[in-house]
Amino acid sequence: MKMKTFIKYIVFFLMFLFLFSSKSIASIKKEGIENFPESYRPYLYELKRKYPNWEFTALYTGFDWNYVISQEYRNDKNLVPLSYSDYWKCTDNGIYNVEIDKGWVNASRAAVEYTMDPRNFLNEVRIFQFEKLSYDPKINSKEGVEKILYGTEFYNRAVTYRNAAGNYFTMNEKYSDLIWNSGVYSGVSPYHLASRIKQEVGPFISHNSISGSVAGFEGYYNFYNIGATSSTEPLGAIKNGLQFAKDGKGASESVKANLFIPWDNPERAIKGGAVFIGSSYILVGQNNLYLQKFDVNDDRPGNLFWHQYMTNCLAPYSESSSIHKAYSSNGLLNSSIGFVIPIYENMPKYMTENPNIIATDYDTDNTKVYADVTGNLNVRVGPSTSYEILTTITRDVTFTRIKKGKQNGERWDKIELENGMVGYVFQSYIKEVPEKEIQKIDLSIDNKIINVGSTANVKIEIEPQDAKKDVIWSSSDENIVIVENGLLTAISPGTAIITAQNTSGTVKATIEIIVEQNASKIILSKDDMQILKGDSIKLTANILPENTTNKNLVWVSQDTNIVDVTNDGIITAKETGSTQVIVKWQKDNKIQAKCNITVKDKNPNIVLEFSKELRVEADEISKIDIEKSKVREIKKLINTNLNVEIYKEGKLLSEDEKIGTGTQLILKDANQNEVYKYVFIIYGDVNGDGLINSLDVLVLQKHILEIKEITGIYKKAANISKNGRLPNSLDVLKVQKHILETKFIEQ
Repeated sequence: MKMKTFIKYIVFFLMFLFLFSSKSIASIKKEGIENFPESYRPYLYELKRKYPNWEFTALYTGFDWNYVISQEYRNDKNLVPLSYSDYWKCTDNGIYNVEIDKGWVNASRAAVEYTMDPRNFLNEVRIFQFEKLSYDPKINSKEGVEKILYGTEFYNRAVTYRNAAGNYFTMNEKYSDLIWNSGVYSGVSPYHLASRIKQEVGPFISHNSISGSVAGFEGYYNFYNIGATSSTEPLGAIKNGLQFAKDGKGASESVKANLFIPWDNPERAIKGGAVFIGSSYILVGQNNLYLQKFDVNDDRPGNLFWHQYMTNCLAPYSESSSIHKAYSSNGLLNSSIGFVIPIYENMPKYMTENPNIIATDYDTDNTKVYADVTGNLNVRVGPSTSYEILTTITRDVTFTRIKKGKQNGERWDKIELENGMVGYVFQSYIKEVPEKEIQKIDLSIDNKIINVGSTANVKIEIEPQDAKKDVIWSSSDENIVIVENGLLTAISPGTAIITAQNTSGTVKATIEIIVEQNASKIILSKDDMQILKGDSIKLTANILPENTTNKNLVWVSQDTNIVDVTNDGIITAKETGSTQVIVKWQKDNKIQAKCNITVKDKNPNIVLEFSKELRVEADEISKIDIEKSKVREIKKLINTNLNVEIYKEGKLLSEDEKIGTGTQLILKDANQNEVYKYVFIIYGDVNGDGLINSLDVLVLQKHILEIKEITGIYKKAANISKNGRLPNSLDVLKVQKHILETKFIEQ
C-alpha cells in the first residue's frame, strides 16, 4: 500500500472514534476445512496438501449473496481501469466510460460478482487476499519477521536514530524486535507490519519518512506514512506524514496518547502506527485485504459496505500476488499462515466467471472425459497458461467437461473433477469417454410455484440410466427464473418454461414454473390516529417487498359502530370511542398491520380554526415554515377558545423553543382536560429536532440499509416525495439538496 492509501485510513479512523462497538449482524467463524461449504473444500484441501502448515477459517457473514452484490454494485463504489474491456465496465447510459477518477470507471455487475466470490481465489497466489492480518501466536514468530525483512537494511539490524537536537542513539533492540513487540501490543500481525514497512519506506533506512533529518521535523519518524497526504510542495507528502508523527494533526490528547504521539523515536512510531492500523480496520472485523475492500464483516453498526479504503475492485487480487511473491522469495510459504475466508448464503453452485471469459465462447456440456497425456495435465483457474494452476491430474483420472470451448485458435474446456473442483484444461489434451445416447427425459418438481429469491431443484430422469448426461438446460425467460444444471433460482414474478434437452435437441422435456413474490410485511402510514366524528381520512398501506405478486388487502374495522373502513383504506368516523382498523394481506392473514383510532366529538361550543398557512389532516399538522417554527409563532396560527399547549417528548415547550416532527399540540379546556391532540410534521426533519441537516441524512441511510427502522410519524416526515411510499434513496437526495440549498423541501 502506498502513501496515498493512508489518506483514506485517516478519514475512516476518525469515523471510528464516533461509532459503537456492537455488530449489526452477527458473523460466525469456524476453523477447519470441514466447516466450509462443499464448493470451497476441494480447493482448500489441495492447498492444505501442498502447504500443511496453512490454516483456514470459515467466516459465515450471515448475508445473502444477491443482497451483498446489490449493496456493492453501486455507482462509484467499485471501479476498474478505463482501458479494460466492456465486460468489466458498467455500460449503463450516463455511466458508461464516465471517469470517476482519472483512468477509472464504474465496474460492471459481472466484475463485482467475480471479485467478490471468494471461491475464485482459492489458489496458491490469490489466497493471500484472505491472509489473517491480526496477531496470532500460533502463526507469527519473530524469526518470521526477520525473514520478511530480508533484503532490506532493516534485516538483523540494531535500531539507531537521532533526536530533535541531532544526537544519535543506538538501541539494544533490532527492528524485528520493535515490529514483533508492536504486533503483540496492537493485536496486528507482525508479518503484516513488516510487509507494510517494506512497502511504505523500504528497503533503505535513509528514507525521508524515517531518517529523522527532514528540515523542520528533525527527530520524528513515520514508518507507515500515516497521514502522508499528497502535496505539490517538495517532500510535501513526507512532511504531512511527519506532521502527523509530531502532533497528530489536531487529534485529541487521548487519541495521541493512545497512538504514542509524538513519534520521536522508532519504537513509538512503529508501535503507535500499529495501533492506528489495527483500530482502523483489522481489529474491527476487517481482518484481511478482501474485507478491507468489501466491508461485509464490521463490528460497528452503520459501516457495512461503506468502510472500504479501496475502490479498485481488483485491488485484493493484485495485492495478493505481491504478498505471494514476498513469501515465496523469502522462503516463507511453508510457514504457518492463517486465512479467513468469507461465505455467503445462497451462493451460485459454481463460482462466478472472470469477465474476460466470454460465455459465447463455450457450449454447455456434460461429457465424461479423461486426460490424454503421458504425464500430468494442469487444471487452471482460467482458459490460458497465464492463469494460476489449481491442481494436476493424470491420464487415469476421468472427470466431467461442463463447458466445451469453441474459441478461435487455442481452445480450452471448463471441467469439474470428481471432488467438485472446477477449472480449465487445454482441449487438445482430453478425450471423451464413450457413452450411450439419451432416449427419454422426464422432469418433475415438488412444487411448481416458488418465491422470488428462493431456489428449487428440478428432478430429471434419463433413459437409459447409463446414457451420457450432456443435458442442456434453458429457461424461456431468465428475467423470471434461471436454471443451471436443474437448479432453479427465482429472479422476479412471472411464468417461465424450463427445458432440458440432449445436445442435438431431438429429445427434450419441459416443465412450467410460476414465480411469485410473497409479502413479508405491511406498513401503515399511521399507527395511531385521532379523528373527529363525521370526518373521513385515508390510510395508506405499503406492502413489502414492493414487487409482491398479490397486493390484495383486506381492511377490517374492529368496531363498525365507531368507524367504517373501505377496501381502499378510507376511514369514516361514526361515533366517539376507540377501536382498531386492521389491514391484512389477502393471501396470508398473519401478515397484517393495525392502526389505533380515537374518534372525538365536534363540540359546537368550541372555537378551533387553523390558519390557511397550515395544512391540517385529521390529527396531523404540516406545511410548517421552518423559519417561523417557534412555539409563539405557531400559536398565532391557531384561533381557539381552548388552552394551547405544545409538548415535545412529554415536555411542555416554552414560547421561544422550536417545534419539530413529532411535537404535539394539545388543546385543553378550562379544567385542563385534554380535548384534542395533534402532531406536527416537518418533511425532512426525520429525527424531530426541528432542523433539516446531516443528522437526518444519517437516520434515512440507516433506515434504507435496514440498520435502524424509522417508525411512526417520523416515517411520514421521511417520505419527502409525499407519495405514500416508504423512504428511499430519492428522499435522501432531496434532503441533501435542501442542505446544500440547491432545492428546498416543500412543506
